[in-house]
Amino acid sequence: MISSQTLLENTHFPVMLNEVIDLCFSKKKVDLLDCTFGGGGYSKEFLKIPNSNVVAIDRDTKVKKVAQEIKKNHKDRFIFFNNRFSQIEKILNKKKFDAIIFDLGLSSIQLKDYARGFSFNSEFDLDMRMDPNSIKVEDIVNNCSEELLKRIIRDFGDEENAGLISKNIAKARKLKKIIKVKELADIIKSSKKYKYSKINPCTKTFQALRIFANKEIFELIHGIASATKFLKPGGKLITISFHSIEDKIVKYYFKNYSSNKARGSRYLPETSKKDTSLFEVYKNKIIRPSLKEIKVNPPSRSAKLRFATRNSNNYQFPNDLIIKFKNLLNLERAYV
Repeated sequence: MISSQTLLENTHFPVMLNEVIDLCFSKKKVDLLDCTFGGGGYSKEFLKIPNSNVVAIDRDTKVKKVAQEIKKNHKDRFIFFNNRFSQIEKILNKKKFDAIIFDLGLSSIQLKDYARGFSFNSEFDLDMRMDPNSIKVEDIVNNCSEELLKRIIRDFGDEENAGLISKNIAKARKLKKIIKVKELADIIKSSKKYKYSKINPCTKTFQALRIFANKEIFELIHGIASATKFLKPGGKLITISFHSIEDKIVKYYFKNYSSNKARGSRYLPETSKKDTSLFEVYKNKIIRPSLKEIKVNPPSRSAKLRFATRNSNNYQFPNDLIIKFKNLLNLERAYV
């Protein structure tokens, strides 16, 4: 009998795997830091290259079995840390990498385990935690003020019906605590002004609540900022994002910390200010999955791949990145 864990592993598709390989394999061997291990798709592929090494990180305790299986076959070339990638500096020593990858989407292991409540089709409780230390969505939906719910759904989900959805959630929980995924999904569907759309009407609200519950904005900002410290000169920082907030953060970071950062005005003289860039010239080109990949793996259709190449400047933590997105970071801290 095939275990449910095995079934989930077999349905995991690492997004734009060929594109990632093409970006990284300019050498005979590659040292990779896989910051979102998930089902291990990228790690497994890189380990096929002789003498390549992989360090993998994932906050999800459910993926430890996958990591243990890889470790059996690659004892000296694979290391796994069950931790948040925002903690990179505490986990790693001084090792440097040729490539660091962040695949920011939900893994199939998370999405298809209905008991975890990530899927709209789940009949289980509202959970959506990526690790045991996160907040359950059930707690957020039942305890946050109506105004805070509106801000969460609007700012993290870009949901135009955020006000009506939060209002109807507040009404419903007065009568009965909202516990099941279906209960929340029904409230959202009944709150949508426009009933017909290409995407599920719950998509944006579920995304927003998941981001808030798992503090994904904090994780992303501190993760990519800290990871840069561990890139070799010429090494590539690769991100695959699935919604506009993630892409906006990554784009700002790569653009404003590259050597070709735009000046405030072309009419002002150059200053002698020290070059604090972290990346080589950034061309701001998004790579998207092929039609063939989208057909095989439909969730990849919204994926955007960006990459930046580390220069040889000394590393300094990019504090401007924190300042730029402080409103989102403050919102994530609004409920503990």
